[in-house]
Amino acid sequence: MRERTVHRCTKCGATHLRWVGRCSQCAAWNALVEEDLPPPARAASARGWSGDDAGAEPIALGDVPLDGGAPRPTGIAELDRSLAGGLVPGSVTLVGGEPGVGKSTLLLQLAGAWAARGGTALLVAAEESAEQVRRRAERLGAAVGGVSILATTSLRAAIDAAGSARPDLLVVDSIHALADPEVGASGGSVSQMRECAAQLVHYAKRSGVATVLVGHVTKDGALAGPKVLEHLVDTVCSFDGERHHALRIFTVTKHRFGPTGELGVFEMTEHGLVGVADPSKLLLGDRRSGVAGSVVVPVLEGRRPILVELQALVARSALATPRRTVQGIPPGRLALAVAVLEQRVGCSLASMDVFASVVGGVKVSEPAVDLALGLALVSAATGVPLGSDLVACGEIGLGGELRQVVHTERRLAEAARLGFARACVPPSAPEPPAGMSVVRVATLAAAVAALGLGRARTRGQTRVRAGDASGVSD
Repeated sequence: MRERTVHRCTKCGATHLRWVGRCSQCAAWNALVEEDLPPPARAASARGWSGDDAGAEPIALGDVPLDGGAPRPTGIAELDRSLAGGLVPGSVTLVGGEPGVGKSTLLLQLAGAWAARGGTALLVAAEESAEQVRRRAERLGAAVGGVSILATTSLRAAIDAAGSARPDLLVVDSIHALADPEVGASGGSVSQMRECAAQLVHYAKRSGVATVLVGHVTKDGALAGPKVLEHLVDTVCSFDGERHHALRIFTVTKHRFGPTGELGVFEMTEHGLVGVADPSKLLLGDRRSGVAGSVVVPVLEGRRPILVELQALVARSALATPRRTVQGIPPGRLALAVAVLEQRVGCSLASMDVFASVVGGVKVSEPAVDLALGLALVSAATGVPLGSDLVACGEIGLGGELRQVVHTERRLAEAARLGFARACVPPSAPEPPAGMSVVRVATLAAAVAALGLGRARTRGQTRVRAGDASGVSD
């Protein structure tokens, strides 16, 4: 007898009795796939409902012991920084990233560092053979005692092996390749991912084993699979980086044991991933001075200030619709800066191709980049370079006004540490550290005038109004 079937959304996990073009829950188009529903008894066993928590009694909140919730250091400084001290026993962490970015390399190094500190680790390789993993481990220096490997795609075999070996750390690479034969769906489907993750979370909570799951991402950068996958786990991390750059960024977007948004920076070398203790110095190491369209902006990733170089290029367009190309910043921020420059500053880029990029493969989404982006565009349009000792940070409003961003003092302190002597900031910004002077400007037009960017190019490519210099103070 054929089992009942439903159509399940691959984006949100919602079920539909029949196929429709658009999911009624998340409004995703063409995201429904057909799945067989297991019988009720088998579905209950697949979810791990064994009844072993039946009869559990509630206790007073003040009597809950706190000794089991302390994070355990991983042995990798950049991971410990991002995870607020390390991995908590019994926690489940989901790490997602593009193919080839280095997720497997990072977690293999994590297993080796964990074992080197006296722990034991079990690596479930669901996508590679044991021989492949060993060759990589020997190259990375992670083939140490205390690290075991199981090459399987069976969830039951993975949990049974973990129960026998009793490791301190369980790494599953990846959750999308695991399958439970009791679940009536093909491997990699929404049901398989949801049920396998639920059972691994159940095992981690009962055994106290810190568990790390590797996840795939879709073409738009989101974690593949149902959204419930992110809700099940305790921590969600992303491991990003451009394939043509050596820099890799480890970011925590959800963390039940500490703050989110913390950043770990790694450099991919022939010997694996190496933590970067001073990313600002690395990102600015090859910067050229005296180039129009270049400005340094101090951004804040979590609680960590980092200095990045923002570059802009403006060229006359031969297209009916000029190009707007960005890398490392949201396209909406470039569109806002171009509109404010035209309406509030008098710098028209309507007939120009505009390119903007954050050097080094770093992605910046915070509003602090607005002022630096506006100055870089005007500098590229007029051909007047900004000083090599200048940093700029501030948010631009639709009226062209400048607003202070959070933790400006920490940003300026990082800039002063690296030798920058001037900062262009909004009027309400705090006092700079010793040895640094500030140019306080109330509007983007005032910033253009104060920094001497209003001079036109000799060949007349574009012309900028002098702007209202009122509100400029030192």
